[in-house]
Amino acid sequence: RNLFAERGRSEQEIAAKIDAAWQSLFASSDNNRRVYYPAGENEHGPTAYVKDIGNDDVRSEGMSYGMMIALQLDKQAEFNAIWNWAKTYMQHQEGDRQGYFSWHNREDGSRIDPNPASDGEEWFATALFFAAGRWGDGTGIYRYRAEADAILNTMLHKTDMIGGSSMVTNMFNREQKQVVFVPYGMAATFTNPSYHLPPFYE
Repeated sequence: RNLFAERGRSEQEIAAKIDAAWQSLFASSDNNRRVYYPAGENEHGPTAYVKDIGNDDVRSEGMSYGMMIALQLDKQAEFNAIWNWAKTYMQHQEGDRQGYFSWHNREDGSRIDPNPASDGEEWFATALFFAAGRWGDGTGIYRYRAEADAILNTMLHKTDMIGGSSMVTNMFNREQKQVVFVPYGMAATFTNPSYHLPPFYE
């Protein structure tokens, strides 16, 4: 459904409105308007982060929302740059949290809180699955479906992966069949309503 169209807006008006938002938030270099910040390159190509302008930091939900926006608007370069930054600075590559993403980082990439927030992983995985469908798989970290599968597998089976040997848990409670608030300790014993994304689960 296109709610703008249902309200009687023309295709041209709708396209202009969406493009204006993209130009302001992603294409602009005006720090009073943008949330998308190019951040150089690494061995995987360009990197960029989506900034929480209210707190001067970077959060996994903002990064994954940015990926979904780029995906929906067919902006693969920006999608890849955000994913590259998230993969490089936010995703744990070792330890009990391996495969999860820190939810809270500084603009230089350093971590403020190593724990994941479950909505970030949900949006990362779904955006990557959609990217595989829209653009097909690339190479390396841009093998979108493989990356999404790995995140989803971690979300569902983390406790098994680490043999139940730490306070890190799955992101979904198997008995309650609900997403947990944070897959760590007592924070995994309750949920957050805003993290429930039924269309993604289907």
